[in-house]
Amino acid sequence: MRKNLLQVAFLMLALLPCAPSVSAQGKAKTGPDPSTIRDPDLEKDSLHNLEVARNYFKLKKAYVAALKRCEEIIAGNPNFARIEEALFMAGESSLFLAQNKGKQNSSLYVNYDGTRKRTLSAEEFRELGREYLTRLITDYPKSDFRKQAEADLAALGSAKVNRESREQ
Repeated sequence: MRKNLLQVAFLMLALLPCAPSVSAQGKAKTGPDPSTIRDPDLEKDSLHNLEVARNYFKLKKAYVAALKRCEEIIAGNPNFARIEEALFMAGESSLFLAQNKGKQNSSLYVNYDGTRKRTLSAEEFRELGREYLTRLITDYPKSDFRKQAEADLAALGSAKVNRESREQ
């Protein structure tokens, strides 16, 4: 017991001169930026939804299902680490639905307006796609999806200037 106590005391004396040099780098006084703090469970759920949406989009050409999954991510987790991919996929899915491409009928995409359901027209799908792609370009200018989004917007005419809420 005495021997252990002596060893601990010696160890403490040896580490005492090092104590002042052990501090946070840059003498940080605050924690991380609250806008970048992410809930791990929400990130995991969003990542799962993104993988499912990617599967619907690329493999199954089920653009209605891909759009719904992406909208769930965008609405539920706006600070998602890969939100730009969700925005891009939502924009592309909307444009494909406007052209009536894919294996799902665009009438499967239902918008709830108060108490009634309604489907979107091809022009409304184009506007929805324009909205998502414009948001991608303006909010994430260094995104890997920027060039393709700009090309799609150029084919549509131009980016959406004012962001209106989609609740009609």
